[in-house]
Amino acid sequence: MLDQFSALSFEFQLKRAGLTRLGMLVVVPMKLRFFLPCVLCVLTVSVVLNGCDRSAVPSVADTASAQASLLAQQRREIEGARQRLDLIPPPSKARYLSVKTLTQWENPYLTVQGGMVTLHVVTADANPSQLGLGGSLRPMGARRQDLNVRIAELPAALNAVPPSSWPYGRVVAVEEAHEIPVAARPEVRRNMETVLKTLGDLGVVVYEGSF
Repeated sequence: MLDQFSALSFEFQLKRAGLTRLGMLVVVPMKLRFFLPCVLCVLTVSVVLNGCDRSAVPSVADTASAQASLLAQQRREIEGARQRLDLIPPPSKARYLSVKTLTQWENPYLTVQGGMVTLHVVTADANPSQLGLGGSLRPMGARRQDLNVRIAELPAALNAVPPSSWPYGRVVAVEEAHEIPVAARPEVRRNMETVLKTLGDLGVVVYEGSF
């Protein structure tokens, strides 16, 4: 059975073809009977395409439901990550306020870019001795690992950082990527706002000092 939209479309196609409708019958003038197969073919294709087009377009309710499900999933992921990050001790300002460069920063830090975030993590030194630690023979940079992640994946990425890589406690440093093209700066600023909000939701302190 045709719905209201398809019925209106069907009547419109009948008028365009010079046909009239009598109840369930379509009256074809004598001069058009030779072309009847072609006319019926066109009408059939039109009705089928109308039905396909309407079924392919998601409804507003379906779109809203999908967005609500996605937001609920993100909230669950953030809450789960926060519960695990809460096991990291609170930040100790005495440990990190004296750090002046990112090359000396031992906690995780983030570089915000246009399409992603780079997570920098310094892994623990396997050598327990303090002799030469951070020097040319045992540079901190050799233990730093960089991971590019999407902003939506940031909670899971921070949650995967081992406790030994949080010597200052639950605090991260954040910077914008360097040499950003002018056209990309608005996107980077929006991403920075999203990153700061995500860190706040996770209970992670942001070090706002200048390096």
